[in-house]
Amino acid sequence: MKLVQATRDQLLKPLLAVSGIVEKRHTLPILANVLLEGIDAQLRLLATDLEIQVSTFFRSLGKDTENYRLTVSARKLLDILKALPDQAEIVIEAQNNRVLVRSGKSRFSLQILPAEDFPVHAETIATATPIRISQKSLKSLLLLVQYAMAQQDIRYYLNGMLLVVEGNNLRAVATDGHRLAYACAVLQQTGESREVILPRKAVQELVKLLNNSEDEVSIELAPNQAKFQFGEIVLITKVVDGKFPDYVRVIPTNYQKHFLIEREVLQQALQRVAILSNEKFRGVRWTLSEGLLRITCTNTEQEEAFEEIDIDYRGEALDIGFNVMYLLDVLNNISTEKVTCSFGDANSSVLITIAEEGDFRYVVMPMRI
Repeated sequence: MKLVQATRDQLLKPLLAVSGIVEKRHTLPILANVLLEGIDAQLRLLATDLEIQVSTFFRSLGKDTENYRLTVSARKLLDILKALPDQAEIVIEAQNNRVLVRSGKSRFSLQILPAEDFPVHAETIATATPIRISQKSLKSLLLLVQYAMAQQDIRYYLNGMLLVVEGNNLRAVATDGHRLAYACAVLQQTGESREVILPRKAVQELVKLLNNSEDEVSIELAPNQAKFQFGEIVLITKVVDGKFPDYVRVIPTNYQKHFLIEREVLQQALQRVAILSNEKFRGVRWTLSEGLLRITCTNTEQEEAFEEIDIDYRGEALDIGFNVMYLLDVLNNISTEKVTCSFGDANSSVLITIAEEGDFRYVVMPMRI
């Protein structure tokens, strides 16, 4: 039975969209597969890792084809498509409990696993009215904070991003306990207040799948899962069950010492001194005096890097240390020309803000050097 007839690129694009979450090694062999589902001449592709599910579809055959459900190795099918020439015509058939992929004189026979064993999340979730936002705005919001998420922290609720709907605001917050990033986007409608913690992998997958268009994303948030629908893609994820830290208390509001600096100038200076930073602690010292920022790094070999930047600063002198990678993370992930750095005292965190994004805040805790 003929399942799909399409060009390589027509099939490759939706397969790439869903296969990003497929684990290379999993205790359940079927999770290495993608579900192919033919419904009324449309091909639906679906992948899951039990926590996250991504599906998409495209028209693959004429109207008179039979409906079907089967699973096949996502990685092998993807590698076959990538290895075929651009615009190659591809036919996929079911034949003797196998999937046969044909293109020109090439033939590939792939094993099938039963579709009945493939775990599928329910598509509908009990939720309030969906939130609507452009793909561009949501992607920008996620990019402003996602680098501050923890990685494999024992405090599992930090290994993700807090998403908060309040009034007509959509807020995103991420922290690993040493630094915190906060950003806010304005919605066209007022939504019912709710919040969820999205898993790290779901956030990263959304960043990959969203584009910079004004096309709409529909977001549904429930106590146990979240659903994002845009274009032909539907991403459903379980949410992290835990209490996120009180981020409002962490963000300083009364700092009196400030200076404005060109982002690239600060970024490049930090990249240079980081070369000689201690590989374990990555500490960098900032010494502020009137009109001048000195940045120094040392390491266990007694080597030292030193930078001076002229700044418009009239406050009292300050000597404070930070993890240089935390500072570079924010400068690498924003595109604004200038940033504002604000300080309390030598034992307080630094607050980094940008004029173009009035609701963006990035806080880095100090470290002893």
